[in-house]
Amino acid sequence: QVQLVESGGGLVQPGGSLRLSCAASGRIFGIKYMNWYRQAPGKERELVAVITSSGGTNYLDSVKDRFTISRDNAKNTLYLQMNSLRPEDTAVYYCNLNLFVGVYWGQGTQVTVSS
Repeated sequence: QVQLVESGGGLVQPGGSLRLSCAASGRIFGIKYMNWYRQAPGKERELVAVITSSGGTNYLDSVKDRFTISRDNAKNTLYLQMNSLRPEDTAVYYCNLNLFVGVYWGQGTQVTVSS
């Protein structure tokens, strides 16, 4: 069983920064991708950032040059550094782990960007 626990969300003013963390535990092997998704009220969940097993990254166009996905393999932790936050970044952010044996989700962490 794999468990993912996100942290680091909160309320921030426009232009501010937050760093989200996702701690993974359990039987973690055969990682294909580690992802961050988000879901704003009334909208579908969207893929924000991807990091592959080899370290390659990809981003939603609207967050390129503002967000950075990274991971610490020794700590089994995924991160999302979010800079220059905008009100439209307000959403629940979810950690997602794609293994060869299954797909796992965290419980989500709320990010609110507002003055």
